[in-house]
Formats: sequence, structure tokens, C-alpha cells
Amino acid sequence: MADKIKLLVAFLLVVAGVVGYYALQDSAAVLRVLSVLLGVLAAAGVFWTTASGKLFFSFAGDSVAEAKRVVWPSRKETMQTTAVVVLFAVIMALFLWAVDASLLLIVNKLMGRSE
Repeated sequence: MADKIKLLVAFLLVVAGVVGYYALQDSAAVLRVLSVLLGVLAAAGVFWTTASGKLFFSFAGDSVAEAKRVVWPSRKETMQTTAVVVLFAVIMALFLWAVDASLLLIVNKLMGRSE
């Protein structure tokens, strides 16, 4: 029950930040954006104290750790792979054009049309 109340408070903090954005429409844009950021940060702080918040932040941390373990291709590998993909796309486009033109020619001959 306490977690549901904390989630409601977090939601209300985000709403308060958005309301502050519109309430400060005569103020500088920096203050308006700051009100939204403060609302979101305060909501994140409250959300962090809930059980689902702890699970979420644990998952986010694990995701960042997993992304750091990814081995990214070198520039050379990326360029080679891109060249293969582009070459395949061009060859496939030419093949499909040839098939389409051939089928059009065959259909026109069968129907007795001549161009």
C-alpha cells in the first residue's frame, strides 16, 4: 500500500512540474524548463524508494553494464558491411527490374499487344 502511495506522489510531482511550466509562462524559458526538470527529478527520487523503482533502477544499471560489454565493429568493418549491403540492394533492384520487364514482355506477347 505504501508503494502505491509513493507512486501516486511521484506522478503528482511530475504533474506539478508540468503545471509549473504553464503557470510560469510569463517567466524565462529556463525557469519553465527547470520546473519540469525538478518535478521529474523529485518524482524519480520518490520512485526510487519503491520496490518497482528499485527493480527498474537495478535493471537500468545492468543494461548499462551490458552495453559496455558490447564489442563494436571497427570503422573498416562498418564500411565493408555497408558496401556489401548497398551492393546487394543494387543487384537485387536490377534483378527485380529484369524480372518485371521480362514478365511485362511475356504478358504483352501473350495478349497480342505490341509496343
